[in-house]
Amino acid sequence: MLQQTGVSRVLPAYTAFLRRFPTLAALSRAALADVLRAWSGLGYNRRARDLHRIARLHPRELPATREALDALPGVGAYTAGAVTCFSRGETVAFADTNIRRVLGRVLLGRIATEREAVALDERLVPRAGADRWHHALMDLGATVCVARAPRCDVCPIAAVCRSRGRAAAPTPRRQAAFVTSDRRVRGGIVAALRDAPRGLSTSALERTIGDPRVARLTLALEREGLVLQERGRVRLPD
Repeated sequence: MLQQTGVSRVLPAYTAFLRRFPTLAALSRAALADVLRAWSGLGYNRRARDLHRIARLHPRELPATREALDALPGVGAYTAGAVTCFSRGETVAFADTNIRRVLGRVLLGRIATEREAVALDERLVPRAGADRWHHALMDLGATVCVARAPRCDVCPIAAVCRSRGRAAAPTPRRQAAFVTSDRRVRGGIVAALRDAPRGLSTSALERTIGDPRVARLTLALEREGLVLQERGRVRLPD
């Protein structure tokens, strides 16, 4: 849930989701449509689909190794490393945006690339307490060594930081405005179908969304396993 979504939005959704699906087995038995409804408000519905797929692949217990976690749908190297470290206490190197910023500024004088940050982390992560080490780096990046206007005056490691007092803000990535993006239309399609348990006709869906991209993006969502089209109607999958 925290991938590309802020903590303040995730906390209530996380609690509600676990009440609805308290175990992997419960999640595996649910229809994807119900999982997508429980995911409502978080966006990036592929994450819910992947979580559902993981539960159906492993309804009793998740894999134990980082390599096996990395192979799961939608997980990837960073998430696999973080889960292994925080849930099992293993000493593994990984880097999120905050870790890249802290280690890069302190040791390189600039924000590190993901590869650079993982290499630095691998060199520095303690043999014991890797979970606390990573929590500390993440918290420092989230509260003190922030992207814009870092608070160097209260930073506990400012004395050894190569960027102290001169950290430049990262160059913002140019993204299409949400209001005109495909992502908005895709989210609108899923949201409309969440409120229609029996689905909608393709014409009704197009009227509801009011965007010429509906047909194309519905096909894309179908290829991704997020919707089903049958006999001129569109619905969320079972």
